This record gives sequence, C-alpha cells and structure tokens, in this order.
Amino acid sequence: MLDADYMTRALSLAARGRGRTSPNPLVGAVVVSPDGVIVGQGFHERVGHAHAEVRALDMAGTQARGATLYCTLEPCCHQGRTPPCVSRVVTAGIARVVAAIEDPNPLVDGQGFEYLRAHGIAVEVGAGRQAAAALNQPFFTLMREGRPFVVLKAAASRDGRIAAAPGTRTPLTSEAANRHAQGVRAEIDAIGVGVGTVLVDDPRLTVRDVYRERPLVRVIFDRQLRTPPDARVLSTRDAGPVIIVTTEEGASRATLREALEERSVEIEVARDGSLGAALRRLAARDVSSLLLEGGAVLHGAAWDEGLVDYVRLYVTPHALGPGGVRLLGGRAFSSGSLVERRIESLAPDVLIEGYVHGPR
Repeated sequence: MLDADYMTRALSLAARGRGRTSPNPLVGAVVVSPDGVIVGQGFHERVGHAHAEVRALDMAGTQARGATLYCTLEPCCHQGRTPPCVSRVVTAGIARVVAAIEDPNPLVDGQGFEYLRAHGIAVEVGAGRQAAAALNQPFFTLMREGRPFVVLKAAASRDGRIAAAPGTRTPLTSEAANRHAQGVRAEIDAIGVGVGTVLVDDPRLTVRDVYRERPLVRVIFDRQLRTPPDARVLSTRDAGPVIIVTTEEGASRATLREALEERSVEIEVARDGSLGAALRRLAARDVSSLLLEGGAVLHGAAWDEGLVDYVRLYVTPHALGPGGVRLLGGRAFSSGSLVERRIESLAPDVLIEGYVHGPR
C-alpha cells in the first residue's frame, strides 16, 4: 500500500467522529509497521477523550517502535483537555510521521512538526491535504477567522422563491428532504434563524427522528429583541441552550430581556450590530459550525457580509410565482457557481450543495 492508501484509511476513521468532537477537529490515525502491516488505528471520538494518535499508539503497543504514523492533522504539542500527542509519539518510538495538513490552532501551527523533527522523527506533510481540509472546515474557520463555518440552508421552489409572500409560512419540502435536513442538524453545532422566522413560523429548532449525542445550540438573531417569551423554541431547553444575539439597543429593553432570561435564554450583545460581530460572539462559545435556516433577511445579511461558506439548497417542484419571496432577496446567485457542487435526488425534491469559495 502507498502513503495515500493509509491516509485514506485515516481519513475514513476521522469521519466517524462527526457530530461529537466540536470544537475539536475530526482526526484519524493509523500506525503501520516497517513491513507494511497496520498495527494500530484510532480516531478522536469526543471532546475530552484520547486523541486519535494516542488511541492508535495504544493499540500498536510495542509494535509502534520503528513504525510510521499516518495522521490527518498535525499532532498537538500543547496541554489541553488531554496531554500533548507529540511527546507520546516520541516515547512510542515512531520513526516517521505522515500528516495530511498543518493544524491552524495558534498553539500548534507547525510547532508539532518542529518538535517531532527535533527528536529525530522524519515528518512528511501533504498526503490527503484536500480531503483533510474539507473534513475540518468548521475547525479551520474557527481557528483562522474567529467565527463559525456558516452553512446557508434554504428550501426554494423551482422558480427561486422561498415563500408564497412576505410573512407567510410556506412549507415546501418533501419527507425525504426533511429527513435529510434532520440528519444535517444532528451533526452541526448550532442552528440560527432570524427573529422574523420565529415570529412567522414559531419553530422548535430541535432534531427529530435522528440521534444527536450533544446538546444543540439554537441561535436567534434579533436586533430589536422582539422574540416572544412564549416562543415554542423556549420550551425546548432540554434539547440545548437558546441564545439570542442582539444589539445594545435591543438589550436595553429591560422588561422583555428579563422575561426572556426567566425562560433561561442567554443574551449576547453584538457591539457594532453586524452579523460578523454576532458570529464572533458565538465563536467565543466554541460554536464552530452554524446552520443558517432563515429567513430571507438573515440570509441576505450573511451573504452581503461575505460570511456564507457553504450552501445547501433543497429545490422543490412547486412554483410560487412572481409574488413569492425570492431566494437571497434576488441577489446575484447561481447554484452552478458553487465549488465542488454536489446534486442529490430526494424525490420529488433535489438537493444542490457546495462551497461558495471552496475548502480553505
């Protein structure tokens, strides 16, 4: 087998941690003996548990001496919830490390590789780089840009409308598309909606019909603090925290703020009122991925500020006509421009998804 083959295996292992490791990255590791036998493997299962490299080395035991370690991300070199992996790699007697990509965490960022090389271990970087980058876009975005990775999710008619009229609740998608959307909710850190969606649809913003291991963060973007204290989402605190991001003006509405906080709502203030500032507040809470589910005003604001990283569009066979609310408010957008675009049939609907700029 070639380095690329062992790395593919490590990447496949890493993906098993989806929905459980945030704000940590997804990482897989494989230990291969000098004669090409896999003697250890593992992946990071959840926050606070052993890292992938340690799990693989534990399995390999004494067979790790002189072996090659394949890992999907630069081994960590700092004390966090668990000890640094690089010291364990050295004491295990690993002779060579093949890593897919550097860790952008400022506490690592090449220092892990430097440590390994300083201790006589050969280090090669780049095998499986693109796949590793795609796997950890939320983590990379959090580290590099100080905000969550933003997925814009919308259901649209075949004529590009998301509602029959402004302020009108308009269910569009089929059961198959709804099940797919719930699967996405099971893996994302947080769901975000604008206050307009709360006022019109009164959603619960919970995960249904699929298993989710961690609490789901629900975020309401509400500049003027108009969220009703009896909104249905506030009755589902057992599913996870509810955060309202508002402005200083909104937060000054003391009576309503007190009523919301009595319902265990957490209030965050975005000082300059921008969506970017709001996302930085979420990043401070270790939210690394955010699913923006609507509505049109919130989608448009995210698009205008250049904050949308990925688009997931469920296109239905309905036609809503010229009076309908246009996707992204009619802003210039073509699903054909998405990078690494993927199309899936969810009969009778079609899912079109892809990056706005490509994985970075």
